[in-house]
Amino acid sequence: MTERRIAVISAGLSNPSSTRMLADRLAAETVKVLREQDIPVTVDVIELRDLAHDITNNLLTGFAPPALETAINTVVSADALIAVTPIFSTSYSGLFKSFIDVLDPDALTGKPVLIGANAGTARHSLAVDYAIRPLFTYLHAEPVSTGVFAASSDWGANADDVAPLSSRVERGARELAEAVARREPASDADPFDPETYLGKGRSFGHLLGGLAGE
Repeated sequence: MTERRIAVISAGLSNPSSTRMLADRLAAETVKVLREQDIPVTVDVIELRDLAHDITNNLLTGFAPPALETAINTVVSADALIAVTPIFSTSYSGLFKSFIDVLDPDALTGKPVLIGANAGTARHSLAVDYAIRPLFTYLHAEPVSTGVFAASSDWGANADDVAPLSSRVERGARELAEAVARREPASDADPFDPETYLGKGRSFGHLLGGLAGE
């Protein structure tokens, strides 16, 4: 069976961070579910804090340095995406949004996404659905129904016993795994093939013809 690839983006600023902890738990549970279905899978984790300067330079110049280009290609070519951000001022972090902004607007079309977020208090839990989910919907991605929010208390002794973080992680991961299993494996596009960025069946001749008004 063809191996599937999952890209994980973590927008935590500290090291270590609860954002990365949540991202790792979501990835590990998704891998577990897929392997239970005999679907081989690999995971690539992207720490956005390591790319912060490259992301800023790309926004300013329009060109991605090699490390950022590799991260972008990893996300674009993956079968699914796990995206986790800390909540700042009731929404996703600026670093998280800046990375999304350097992606091609069509890069995530049809891609299953598991959304994760964390903050100091559970009061910010609604940010998953009123801020982050609309962002991925706008980009024509396919976020799964369950978004996983973790407050600081979820990591301590006073964690929620009614809806524990572990059950939320399991539910979200299972939904993502099911979405991955339903889809055909992603194929690696040749970056030197004009069809990659001009569209299937098109060539530079079509582009030049269009510019000439033909």
